[in-house]
Amino acid sequence: MHSFLMKISNPVGITGVLIVLIAYYFLSIGRWSANQFKYQWTNFIGAWLILFSLYFHWNLSSVLIEIAWIAISLVGIFRIYFPKKMVKNTQ
Repeated sequence: MHSFLMKISNPVGITGVLIVLIAYYFLSIGRWSANQFKYQWTNFIGAWLILFSLYFHWNLSSVLIEIAWIAISLVGIFRIYFPKKMVKNTQ
């Protein structure tokens, strides 16, 4: 099983890179916005796929940036589902 996962790690990582780049491209041309779930979710998934690849091809600086990318995406997703208006109304 480990051999199979190692064989697919590069294609999985490349897919993650393409997903993140496509999301950023759509953001840059104004087709998506940062406060849309699909943008945040796409970044989250892409970063996880890259992180999977990095498990087999270790690079500490890349792992750190992908963990940060995942965390930032989670913050964005949280803000979409719990906007400030809702938080203020519950206080």
